[in-house]
Amino acid sequence: MSKYTYLKELVYEANMEIPKEELAIVTFGNVSGVDRDQGVVAIKPSGIPYSKLTVQDIVIVDLDNRVVEGKMRPSSDTKTHTLLYKNFPSIGGVCHTHSTYAVAWAQAIMPIPNLGTTHADHLTPSVPVTEVMSDEMIRRDYELETGNQILDVFTKKGLSPEEVEMVLVACHGPFTWGKDPGKAVYNSIVLEEIAKMAFLTLQINPSAQAIKQSLVDKHYFRKHGKDAYYGQSC
Repeated sequence: MSKYTYLKELVYEANMEIPKEELAIVTFGNVSGVDRDQGVVAIKPSGIPYSKLTVQDIVIVDLDNRVVEGKMRPSSDTKTHTLLYKNFPSIGGVCHTHSTYAVAWAQAIMPIPNLGTTHADHLTPSVPVTEVMSDEMIRRDYELETGNQILDVFTKKGLSPEEVEMVLVACHGPFTWGKDPGKAVYNSIVLEEIAKMAFLTLQINPSAQAIKQSLVDKHYFRKHGKDAYYGQSC
């Protein structure tokens, strides 16, 4: 048995949530998970339909993108995932989807404004969107530069990857992350829902304004931080 079996199983189960939750179709999207003690990342192989994916197909790479275990090529987005793991040391899973509403906002190159409490339950600012990648970056190393675009928007806006676990890559689509692969997928589900809600809100009222700060604080901090009281304590 592979010494990476547990990680491969975890990542396989997370990947299978993508079609189940209708976050992508056919071969689109991918989820990865990292084992920082072993210095490896497990990720979906490139171009394999979810209907045919098995635990054994999950590819193990190191943080420099070298294949450690597996017979298939890892996801074409692997360099984006590993760059996020290198720069966001608290995260344990990354998810990339092509969910309809989140992609629509990314293609519009628009951040998703915080218009209500569902959004505020999960993050306080707008969902950020990167800048459009330059031709030079596209030619240089597209997947690596995708990761650099994410890092750049977080740096410029002073965002914390622990507090904002999602981003839109301009003209491309969403990436999310979390403490493990399952939480990364959960955040993709949440992102798609708030993207849909924001779209519908602005269709109903194009002049809708951001939720007021007192409501943002109430909803965010009742779920997050030392004084959180939402849910069960054990």
